[in-house]
Amino acid sequence: MTRFNWQNPYPTPRLPVFARNIVSTSHPLAAQAGLRMLWKGGNAVDAAIAAAAITVVEPVSCGLGGDAFALVWDGKKLHGLNASGVSPAAWNVDYFRNKYGEENGLARQPKRGWDAVTVPGVIAGWEALHAKFSSLFSSLPFADLMEPAIEIAERGHAVASIVAYKWAAAVPGLCNQPGFADVFMPHGRAPEVSELVRFSGHANTLRLLAKHGPRAFYEGEIAERIAAYAREGGAAMTMDDLRGYRADWVEPISKDYRGYTVHEIPPNG
Repeated sequence: MTRFNWQNPYPTPRLPVFARNIVSTSHPLAAQAGLRMLWKGGNAVDAAIAAAAITVVEPVSCGLGGDAFALVWDGKKLHGLNASGVSPAAWNVDYFRNKYGEENGLARQPKRGWDAVTVPGVIAGWEALHAKFSSLFSSLPFADLMEPAIEIAERGHAVASIVAYKWAAAVPGLCNQPGFADVFMPHGRAPEVSELVRFSGHANTLRLLAKHGPRAFYEGEIAERIAAYAREGGAAMTMDDLRGYRADWVEPISKDYRGYTVHEIPPNG
C-alpha cells in the first residue's frame, strides 16, 4: 500500500482514479482521443500522441508549431525526449541588432511575429516517440493516431469555458499578426463559451501527416508552405531549417527527496 496521504485539503478536490489505463489531459475530448487508441490495442505512447487532439480543442495553449518534452518509462528504463524548437540558422546577435536595434546594450528580440518563432518540434517529437516505442511494444499505425484530432477539427467542437477565457485574453496581443484573425477570430472576435468552432485547415494538415507521415511537416508540402509563408513575412526560417530538424533523446536528470525520486528533462527542459 502506498504511504501517500489522500486527504485533499482543498475546497474543490478531485478524487483519484484507480484504473489499469488512464489518459490525463486538460480537456476531455483530448483524453477521449487517447483512450480510443488504448481500446484499439495501442500503447501508452500511441495514446499520448492521439491526445494531440488538444491542439484542436485548446489552440491558444497548444499547437502544431509548438514544442514537446517526454519522459517515458518502458518497464525497465526511463527515456527522455527533447523536441523543443531550435533557432533558424540565420539567427544570431547581429541579425537581431541590425533589424531591431538595442535595448540596455543588448540586441532587441521581438516577442511576437516571425522573429519570435523557432522551428516547430512537437511533430518531430511524435515521430521519434512512435518510431522508438513501436519497435518495443505493439503499436498502432501513425495514421490511426491522427484520426480523433482530424474528426474533431472537421466536425467542430463546443469551446470550453476556460479555453474561451484564454482565447479572448490572447486576442489583443495577436489579432494583428498575419493570419491570426482569419483562423482564430472567425466572427471578428474570440469564440464564446459553447460556440461551435471548426478548423478545416488544421484537419487538412493532420490528414497529410496521416497519409505521408510526420516528416511531411518538415520536408513535404506542409514544409514548403510554411517556408513560403515565412518568406512572405520576412522571416529567417527556411526549408533547410525545417528539413534539418530532429528531436533529441536525452538522459533524464533526477533528485531524491524524502523517499521519492523526481525525474526531469535536462536543460533546456
